[in-house]
This record gives sequence, structure tokens and C-alpha cells, in this order.
Amino acid sequence: MKSESVSGANVPPRARQRNDRDLSDCVRVLTEVHEHDGYPVNWPDLPGAWLTPPSLIASWVAELDGRIAGHIGLSRSGVEDAAPGLWSTRAGTSIDATAVVNRLFVAPWARGHGIGALLMARAVTEAQARGLHPVLDVVASDTAATALYERLGWQLLATVEQQWSPEQKVAVRCYAAAT
Repeated sequence: MKSESVSGANVPPRARQRNDRDLSDCVRVLTEVHEHDGYPVNWPDLPGAWLTPPSLIASWVAELDGRIAGHIGLSRSGVEDAAPGLWSTRAGTSIDATAVVNRLFVAPWARGHGIGALLMARAVTEAQARGLHPVLDVVASDTAATALYERLGWQLLATVEQQWSPEQKVAVRCYAAAT
């Protein structure tokens, strides 16, 4: 039996739950994304800890050609999140009925393979399986991310200004998954 190389086989990307062994590869990919796109806007002092916040419910990675190509997390709402409050007010429910989709990034070399949509679907499915409504906040200047969310049918709740530090005010677009 002849075997093709993984890169020549056109194997589609796959998503799986992130494990502790993936963290260093995730930080490496996040570094590439930050250098290429400026995400995250403010580079964290401890990128591994940034990917594993205490509020984390679950996280996944996407693999392409045997390499980590993307990441997404699902977390409980935090005080810095605007979308959960907007959605819960609109829906007449508690903020606790939401889950925040966060820490989504795709390696520059792996774009165009549907990885962002694959990871979003995984996070949405998990949130809904837990009886939670997925929401997210995204920096308004991140037009590629907003285009993805809107293409996937997410609803814009509002654009709000957040004070991230005494010197930094940021416009944030708040989205909720379609109901």
C-alpha cells in the first residue's frame, strides 16, 4: 500500500479538544498571529496563562497537515465581557445563561481551509449542549473576524467602547449566535 505525504493528501482540518501538551504549539501559533495581524491587541505577559483563564469551560485546537493550525476557547462570562450582558438583557435571561467564545485564532499559513468556521462550530455546539447561549466580543478593527462571524450568521448586538487601561479606549463589536 502506497502512502501519500500528509501535505499532499488534501486532508481536511480537524478539531479536537486541546490538551496540556498542545499549549506550547498554541503559544507559537498565537505569536505568529500577533506578528501578522496584531491579535491579541495587547500581548499578554504569560501567553500560556492567557489561553487558560480561570473562567475557561473548554478549548479546542484545529490541526492541518499534522500541525496545530488554530485555537478557540469557551468561557464563563467575566466583568470585561460586554456581549453577555447585552444578550441577556435582550433575551430576558441571566448572564449565567451565556458562554463566551474567545481566544480564536488561525495560523496565517493555514487560512482559507475553513478552520475558523470549524472551530466556531465546535464552540457553539458545546455551549448549546451545556444549555448556554454563545456570545463574543471582538475588537471593531478586526474586520476579518467580524466578517467570519457575520458570514456564520452571528447577530451584532452593539458596538461599545471599553476602557482597557487609562491610555487605551477600544471599540468592541458584541455578537450573539443566531437563535
